[in-house]
Amino acid sequence: MKNKIFVRHLQSAVLGIVLAFSFCSNSEAFDFSDWDTLIKKYVAPKTLDGVPINAVDYANLKKDPLFSGLVSKLESYPLESLESHESKLAFWINVYNILAAKTITDHYPIESIKDVGSLFKSVWKQPAGKVGGKERALNDIEHEILRKMNEPRIHVAIVCASVSCPDLRLEAYTVEKLNDQLDDQMKLFLRSQEKGMKLDEKKNQVYLSSIFKWFAEDFESRGGVLKYIGQYVPAGGKKVLNNSKIKIYYLNYNWKINGH
Repeated sequence: MKNKIFVRHLQSAVLGIVLAFSFCSNSEAFDFSDWDTLIKKYVAPKTLDGVPINAVDYANLKKDPLFSGLVSKLESYPLESLESHESKLAFWINVYNILAAKTITDHYPIESIKDVGSLFKSVWKQPAGKVGGKERALNDIEHEILRKMNEPRIHVAIVCASVSCPDLRLEAYTVEKLNDQLDDQMKLFLRSQEKGMKLDEKKNQVYLSSIFKWFAEDFESRGGVLKYIGQYVPAGGKKVLNNSKIKIYYLNYNWKINGH
């Protein structure tokens, strides 16, 4: 009898520890399942201006209460709950993409996200939404938070709602899958000859997204842009990128909104 009671107590204690651990490990991550649902509902492959992209149906996203509810949840989210590097990275990448989409839906219909700005204040410095009790601008998230996290792959993950931006991933970023998601994003972006990278092996030339010019310093600690992106292209492309005499050019940047 005593053994049975002891076993029951032991089982209860173990269950309590498991539940406590589960709560602690999950409590720090914001639940982006609503964002994942919205992406799958309103984002789909389409060709705009001759560029294959993942296009956003902003007209219907704007009307979906799930989107406004998601934005509301972010307003009061306790940022101190984010403890690990990965949880902060996944959180702010998702938040940037959500607030960029919100910037479009708040002013829809518009031709370009840049139309939201003015002569005195660009769209990047305009308030985009409240997160953790504080009003945030897209610039704040990109330059003051994400770039300081020393992860150059953010530049293919955050989407400024434009045709030439990296594609909005067809799922939300998660702590568990973040590294694989970022690697995959880099491969997908570089595979796009219209906006990521185009190689001309015969002429020893590479045409890159202007993103790699604007943020070249973020890749310096990893050996520079060409060495870094060489990890994400097939062997033939890597050989061209490693040629010291390669000429670098930059693709035109299309600022039209990445959807309709």
